[in-house]
Amino acid sequence: MSKHVAVLMGGWSAEREVSLRSGEGCARALEGAGYRVTRVDVGRDIAEVLARLRPDVAFNALHGSPGEDGTIQGILEIQRIPYSHSGVLASALAMDKAQAKVVMAAAGVPVAPGRVVSRAEAARRHVMEPPYVLKPVSEGSSVGVFIVREDQAHPPQELTRPDWSHGEMLLAERFIPGLELTCAMIRGEPSDVTEIEATHAFYDYDSKYAPGGSNHILPARILPEVYQQVRILTAKAHEALGCRGVSRADFRYDVEAGLGSGLVCLEVNTQPGMTETSLVPELAAHAGISFGELVTWMVEDASLDR
Repeated sequence: MSKHVAVLMGGWSAEREVSLRSGEGCARALEGAGYRVTRVDVGRDIAEVLARLRPDVAFNALHGSPGEDGTIQGILEIQRIPYSHSGVLASALAMDKAQAKVVMAAAGVPVAPGRVVSRAEAARRHVMEPPYVLKPVSEGSSVGVFIVREDQAHPPQELTRPDWSHGEMLLAERFIPGLELTCAMIRGEPSDVTEIEATHAFYDYDSKYAPGGSNHILPARILPEVYQQVRILTAKAHEALGCRGVSRADFRYDVEAGLGSGLVCLEVNTQPGMTETSLVPELAAHAGISFGELVTWMVEDASLDR
């Protein structure tokens, strides 16, 4: 009898639509691989839904809260349902960009200089010398991110909007010019490295998920020693945060500064996108791993106490 897999998708975060697309793609691939699949659009009643379904495995295709911050992982641990991706602590830690930076830096992974500021302070004055980046401490997919350029007299006034829904604390970081690079952990090994060329102002939400929003150059056009360092740091960050299964680390590389000070890790994504334009499936395919093989491995890798 085939395993019953509940594919958790949707939810209520700003990344709901992307999660639905990720989940549907994964559900179809798992059905093609012979699993019995139930699609679950996650609501506040998810504990009751899971208790009723009692699946053999939960495939976590959620992005943002509650799937990426340790919350759903806690429910799955309590109900003893094995699940994919990272566990409670690693998920919560990686989702909090400021705390994740502290842990990564302590493990020898270079990060961009920065500090945590309140939304009110960030809207009132420049919190550091431009150019700098402002990002919500606990959002993904570049939601609510602003690049403050040298010629901007004032911080982004969108921060004062009454309908702002991305939290009251922001991370201000020095803007690192140059290349956007990414590398994934798949089957316990760092993947090749993708260079991302955004067709928008930067690699924002639309660049990530709209067709034509960005160009993915695989393998990245960087020197071999930089390429290898990205892979080494990806594995180091994954391990330092305690991640499991698939994760993806994002980097900036200032070519002019070189390998010494020009390469920094921006964040580790414990629930990377699994849509048709997503980076991890593309990196897997480059390594000869089909989408069906990738999601099958993720189901078979599922466990508790992650």
